[in-house]
Amino acid sequence: MPRTVTGPSIKRLSDLPTVQGGLSRLAADRVRGAGINLEPLLAREGLTIDQIDDPERRISASNQIAFLHTAAEALNDDFLGFNLAKEFDLRELGVLYYVMASSDTLGDALHRASRYSRITNEAVVLQYREAREPTLRLTYSGISRHADLQQIEFCVAAMVRVFRTLSGRRFIPKHVSMSHIRSRGTAKFASFFGKGLQFGKGVDEIGFPAGSATWALVDADSQLNKILRRVCEESLRSRKSSTGMFRTRIENTISPLLPHGEAKMDVVAKSLGVSTRTLTRRLAEEGVTFNEVLQQLKATLAARYLADHDMPISRIAWLLGFEEASSFSHACRRWTGKSPRAFRLSS
Repeated sequence: MPRTVTGPSIKRLSDLPTVQGGLSRLAADRVRGAGINLEPLLAREGLTIDQIDDPERRISASNQIAFLHTAAEALNDDFLGFNLAKEFDLRELGVLYYVMASSDTLGDALHRASRYSRITNEAVVLQYREAREPTLRLTYSGISRHADLQQIEFCVAAMVRVFRTLSGRRFIPKHVSMSHIRSRGTAKFASFFGKGLQFGKGVDEIGFPAGSATWALVDADSQLNKILRRVCEESLRSRKSSTGMFRTRIENTISPLLPHGEAKMDVVAKSLGVSTRTLTRRLAEEGVTFNEVLQQLKATLAARYLADHDMPISRIAWLLGFEEASSFSHACRRWTGKSPRAFRLSS
């Protein structure tokens, strides 16, 4: 996965969204188990052995995303996040797992997940939507969604596993959608998530069966849940909210609009609830223009899609918002100095 250019990069670590790092440690264990030298892989992504070996140390969410990609390449496992989600001990989620497990119903557990997930991962925001068929949506804060693949697949699969375990039911989600594109291996995911799985839908979301919010949980303990909620509330108070650069919010808004040709300044501004003038001013404060963000995002996504040799170039052109493959070809030459086909052969 090519490194994403994200504009001004000098920020205090305290301003960056962080994660507990459990997923990075799972991936590191897998790398070590394969007999691969872990230290240079970590160093490439700004991490150290000390950070990985200390379970109490939080790490940057962006470092975790980058390391997962590097680990997946080293292991030749394009499904690393998904595979780890199916195998890890759910209790490693820590207090987040136990506050969900001790809830009375699935709906209560979804509420707890939505409120307290930031304790584990400040970058992935869970949003529970109550309905007859409830949903859990995953959105990104402070980092670019398009830079991620392994972490989000882990998160979605892990959440499905958690709620199957807590409810004691081998249910199939009503639907599962992920905003990134996968051209191969989808059958592997469908066997776990069911037929309602879709990639490239613009949202990361799990839809639960009708009436599931009222399902009783097998380990419900109301007294324990009260204690754990107090612990979680205290942990939330101690964590500083991080929303990240405005550019990142722009990128996360643009990405799902590209295939529909709607990645325009006025549309993006409306989605963010600001005027085009405010959008322009706030990007200028970060040293970029809307068109620069748009073009750099397209270039980053183009490089990722072209690395997937099973994805037709005509489809890539559509995913990036080009009406004609020839227009994409011209843009690719401008970004990389090569035609899409030549860039694919060199990657």
